[in-house]
Amino acid sequence: MKQTKFPETTSINRLPGLLTFITVMALSATACKKGIADNKAATGSARKASTEATQTHTYVKIFDGGTDGYHSFRIPSIVRTNANTLLAFVEGRMSANKDYGNINVEYKRSTDNGATWSAMKEVVGAGQVTWGNPTAVVDHTTGRIWVFMSWNSATKNQSGTDGYDKIDTWGDRRVYSSYSDDDGLSFSTPVDMTSTLLPPGRTWDAMGPGVGIQTSNGTLVIPAIGRNIYSTDHGATWQYQLIPGGTSEGAIVELNDGRLMRNDRATSSTWATAKRRWVSRGTLTGSFSAFEPDDVLLDPACQGSIVRYTGSPDRIMVLNSASTETRCKMRVRISYDGGVTWPLSRKIYDWLTDDQAWSQGKGGYSSMVKTADYTIGALIEVNENTSDSENSHRSIEFHKFNLPWMTSGATEPIP
Repeated sequence: MKQTKFPETTSINRLPGLLTFITVMALSATACKKGIADNKAATGSARKASTEATQTHTYVKIFDGGTDGYHSFRIPSIVRTNANTLLAFVEGRMSANKDYGNINVEYKRSTDNGATWSAMKEVVGAGQVTWGNPTAVVDHTTGRIWVFMSWNSATKNQSGTDGYDKIDTWGDRRVYSSYSDDDGLSFSTPVDMTSTLLPPGRTWDAMGPGVGIQTSNGTLVIPAIGRNIYSTDHGATWQYQLIPGGTSEGAIVELNDGRLMRNDRATSSTWATAKRRWVSRGTLTGSFSAFEPDDVLLDPACQGSIVRYTGSPDRIMVLNSASTETRCKMRVRISYDGGVTWPLSRKIYDWLTDDQAWSQGKGGYSSMVKTADYTIGALIEVNENTSDSENSHRSIEFHKFNLPWMTSGATEPIP
């Protein structure tokens, strides 16, 4: 059946597709760091940052499917610690690229804003089971780094396909958490939080995936299917808040007025209604509104990521596969009004104009973080061979781009 095509934003300077590591630069001579406004910068300085600073975008593959004993790497999560270390978490899939089977949670560290990365380390790989959906958050008060994960037996999967038993009973899919107090050099043995954090009657479940946030009042929040998991006492205790249904994998950000905004993947039924990202706003102490589609945020029913770049000016970035047909059309957008509108954007990959984006499956799940040198670091999935997607290796690239690149040097519409 032919699908209705929604209008999509016109391309803004496609990226070269033949290099594994690129740098895209404009002709301006002003230094990047000097041109980017931080949270305390005045509006005039912020406008100057977009128009005068050098545009930069680099990327490099940091998890290479088919190496380090793993067939594939998927489902990224990236955070920045109090020591400005970047921690990049992924699912390490041992023998196939499937969502089930023997899967571990792996990670790498960077202490130089993503210029170099450590050898691969492990959060957990105990047993021939599925450890997945890493969703990390940093408590900037204590310095502790939390990672929430989903778990299920290696004999089960979501749909009961390929000879596996179906996950159809409460507790088949479980909630675990782990933490690090040494800047990510090591992680604690995961603790089973299912009895506290899995709602009664829930069968299939997923953390994030991606990242959680720490709100302005210190609360830690982890998005999960149908709920927000949170702690008001730095992880001593955790609880959850049910939110309206209709969505799947979730991303979350704090708005300047103190509310939270969920930006989620649609379920099969809601995606049939509108092939978009679905959005809800609310508070942990109150309630969240019913999810509604964002008309601008085209989506092929895939996970997406969101991050606050600055509080003043109010800048929030969203990154997703901005298409109703393919995951190979990654675009980053900027909102200046708490996610109500997204006036500026730039393509990272476009399968219609970039051969490598299509042939190598560039695009899919992502995770973003603001780095200490005022750029955005983003983990993005790669399907190494789209002609054999059932068996192809999956990898993860680390992208790094600055605000002037995101705006293509345009003047920002800051009030």
